[in-house]
Amino acid sequence: MSRSSLAFWTIAAGRGELRHAELAPATDSTVIVRTLYSGISRGTERLVFAGKVPASEFERMRAPFQEGQFPFPVKYGYASVGQVEQGPEALLKRKVFCLYPHQDRYRVPVDAVTVLPAELPPARAVLAANMETALNACWDAGIAPGDRVTVIGAGVVGALVAWLSASIPGTDTTLIDINPARAELAAKLGLRFANPDQAAANQDVVIHASGSEAGLARALELAGFEARVIELSWFGNQRPALPLGQAFHSQRLELRCSQVGHLPADRRARWDHRRRLAKALELLTDSRLDALISGESDFRELPLVVPELLADGADVLCHRVKY
Repeated sequence: MSRSSLAFWTIAAGRGELRHAELAPATDSTVIVRTLYSGISRGTERLVFAGKVPASEFERMRAPFQEGQFPFPVKYGYASVGQVEQGPEALLKRKVFCLYPHQDRYRVPVDAVTVLPAELPPARAVLAANMETALNACWDAGIAPGDRVTVIGAGVVGALVAWLSASIPGTDTTLIDINPARAELAAKLGLRFANPDQAAANQDVVIHASGSEAGLARALELAGFEARVIELSWFGNQRPALPLGQAFHSQRLELRCSQVGHLPADRRARWDHRRRLAKALELLTDSRLDALISGESDFRELPLVVPELLADGADVLCHRVKY
């Protein structure tokens, strides 16, 4: 079996290339995975590809199997689905998810892969990292039955948060976005949609996932008295201005960050990252979530395709890479 592999590296702002590497053989504690699909997470990967990771976050923003150093060159990514080619007998030929960059074959410890549920198609499993983020956000938000919930930003993570929120009995959940075309996405997911000007105020929970200063300001406007506003966007090296001198104080609002790197404090005694990832994969078995895949490209086309996918203004949800 070949030990050669090919990986996508970002080598400068807006530029990527494929690089060869050799893999060591698998052992009793490692597996070699042949990649079937990976997913491009537009929000974070766009900042990495543009070289906009702040120097203060160079270590904290490392992906689990990243190679290289920020800003460049760097091998980055965290949504890989493949089949085990070598390793312990119990895992051979099993379809697995791994938080690995875009690479056609790789070697990782056994505990770095999670076997897919039998009913989950590998092509949809590229959404697992996004679903983990959305699940963590719902925990951080403390959404409860009967809450009025607004999610601002109908990207992949925002749509998944709204989808999870809407599944809680009695919640009144609305997904909003400045792009009217996202109404079709909301309809496919069974969600109510509104543009920012139409969104109802006096919300119990507002979750912001648009990555824009205007979106976060609107989140503060829509929150009701003593409501929670959950900031899910990552702004990189941007410094957004906030209207904290307006209703923020008089409404006694709570502004809280949600970040997937850590489990919420009230979950840590019972949950770990493996349990959370397994639950995220289980949640992906609903076929309606295929609506979040906005396109597909061949792996070897990435140096040409990625600059277009991650350009400012590109209308991309999850772009799937086929190997």
